Amino acid sequence: MNPLHRIRIASFNLALDRAAPGVLAAELSAGGNRQIRQLVEILQRVRPDIVLLSEFDHDGDGRDDGHLRLFCDGFLARGGEDVPGLDYPYRWLVPTNTGKLAPVSLTGQALPRLPQDGLGFGHFHGQYGLAVLSRWPLLLDDLRSFQHFLWQDMPGARLPVGPEGPWFTGEALRFLPLSSKNHVDLPVRLPNGRKLHLLACHPAPPIDEGPERRNSCRNHDELRLFQDYIHPDRGAYLVDDRGLAGGLAADADFVLLGDLNADPNDGDGFRAAIGNLLASPALNYQVARGSRIPASLGGYGLKGVTGRQGSPAYWTHSQGLRLDYVLPSRRLRALASGVYWYPPAHPLGYLFWDKWGWPDRRASSDHRLVWVDVAVDT
Repeated sequence: MNPLHRIRIASFNLALDRAAPGVLAAELSAGGNRQIRQLVEILQRVRPDIVLLSEFDHDGDGRDDGHLRLFCDGFLARGGEDVPGLDYPYRWLVPTNTGKLAPVSLTGQALPRLPQDGLGFGHFHGQYGLAVLSRWPLLLDDLRSFQHFLWQDMPGARLPVGPEGPWFTGEALRFLPLSSKNHVDLPVRLPNGRKLHLLACHPAPPIDEGPERRNSCRNHDELRLFQDYIHPDRGAYLVDDRGLAGGLAADADFVLLGDLNADPNDGDGFRAAIGNLLASPALNYQVARGSRIPASLGGYGLKGVTGRQGSPAYWTHSQGLRLDYVLPSRRLRALASGVYWYPPAHPLGYLFWDKWGWPDRRASSDHRLVWVDVAVDT
């Protein structure tokens, strides 16, 4: 029997979105601030081998990665007093639809304008961007992305309908992508030589909408895209940005991860989409719905959150919601999992709370890092 290698995979919404382009890069160049330093400390303490970072502003197309290199080499790689540095030789900024101005208004105005008329909501192209960091090679030549897949091309798409009829005009639907940011299948070459497919996305949050529920509809179908992708019999309609059709091969090892902006029990949105995804037989049952759902004690420290149906152990957001996921495929054995979140009285509580015991977004993020350890043969 071959010995096993433990690989830690994480998803972390950093909340490093800023009001204008270049602000985050300038903050990093100036030495960072409390939020940046404590986000770095969290990553150094958890030490994932592969991590998807959400809400990391960039140029939109991912061509200028200077501030990502600075984040890695100037912050993560430099250890603190009791935490060693963390090295990621492989990094990638994910091209995004956020803040990319549509050619016509999506909201019925005479001229399109940001943020409401972005192909994905954003005040500038690249706001709320994604990045991938890895200890092992990212196989970008084998990348599949669905940044440009049209929403209307999904069979049975849940396109929003308002009191006066379809929310989007036919002209808008001819260019409106389904993905509010991007959906990527990025293979990683593991130490044993096998490929692990990272299925990464950050669907639209089901908020700031009217009776048409346009963002809830989009979140629903963004989740469905990957649900169909991991079932080859249902993903034949999917055509990626290179023109390749079809879903993921049935024998592929994968991890689906990201801030999915969907809780199976609480919050806004159509919960059937995340419920159906978590119930997929293609996923590791224990991590999705069983005894290895990532958990922490931190959620129990929240004050003023009432009426929730889900357990505080599984919350990943300061509003008492399970929004962030790392979901291995069925064939991957999960060894351990967790949500990195401590109660206010813990010695590391300063990473999450203010001095009065309330969640503090300026301390790190309003989201919590989620991690899963999986076993692979060496």
